[in-house]
Amino acid sequence: MTDAHCHPWNLLEHDSNAEDERRNTGTACAASAWNLEQFEYHERLAQNAGETGGPRMFCCFAVHPQLPALGGGGVSPAAGLEILWSLAADGRVDAVGETGFDLYGEKFRATEKMQDELFAGHLKTAFEYGLPLVIHARRAMHKVFPFASCLKKLPAVVFHSWPGTRGEGESLLRRGINVFFSFGAAVLNNHREAMSCAACFPADRILLETDAPYQPVRGRAFSSWRDLEQICSRIAALRKQAHSPGGEAGELAALTTANFFRALGRG
Repeated sequence: MTDAHCHPWNLLEHDSNAEDERRNTGTACAASAWNLEQFEYHERLAQNAGETGGPRMFCCFAVHPQLPALGGGGVSPAAGLEILWSLAADGRVDAVGETGFDLYGEKFRATEKMQDELFAGHLKTAFEYGLPLVIHARRAMHKVFPFASCLKKLPAVVFHSWPGTRGEGESLLRRGINVFFSFGAAVLNNHREAMSCAACFPADRILLETDAPYQPVRGRAFSSWRDLEQICSRIAALRKQAHSPGGEAGELAALTTANFFRALGRG
C-alpha cells in the first residue's frame, strides 16, 4: 500500500508506534509539513528508510491554506515561503504541498487574499524547481482552474482528498495537466461524489491516502495506515460495480502504488 497524503508528525500525538507500524506494513507515503520541525522529523525518517531499506517517505512542505486563519502556528506566511524556497534550493523537498485554498466557513473565507498570495508563492517554487504540487481545495475548485496553464507545466499535480466533481476532474485531464486524484475516508463515509469519481476516473490517475490523523473513518478518533486496506477495498468494489479497471483490491493496490511513484517520484 501507499499513502499519498499524511502527517506523520501529527499522527505521533495519537499513536506513538505509528512509524513502526508504517515500516512493518511497508507503506510508502508522502508526508506533509508546514514548519521546519515537522519537516526535519519527516526528513530523518526518510533518511533512515534509505539507509535501512525501509518503505519510502517523500517529504513535502507548504504553508497550509488554513494557517492564516489559525494564527499561523508560530510561522508567518512569509517565513514559511522562505523555508520552502530554501528547502527546494537545497534539493531537500520532494513536493510542494499541501497548498491551495480553503473557503469552508467565514473564518477561512476571510483570509482568501492571503491564501491567493501563498498559492502563487508555492506555485512559483514548484515551477522553478520542477516539483510536484499537492493541492488542498475545500469549497474552492473554482480557484484552481485559472491556474490550469501553469499547472500543466508541472511534473505532477496531486489533489489531496479529491474535493471536486467528476466533470471537474475530467476537465483537468482534458487540459493536459498530469493530475492525480487521491481518495481517503470520504469513500468509506459514503461521500457520493467522491465515490462516483473513485469508481470512474482513469485507473492510472487514482491514489490512496489517509490524511492521518485528520480524516478518520466515521466513528474513529483519528486516521492511520490501518485504514488504507479498507479504503482500497472500497474503491475496488466501486470500480467493479462500474466495470472500471482496478475492480479487484490486489489489482488496485498495485495500480495505485505505480501511480504514487510516478506522481511523487517524477518518473
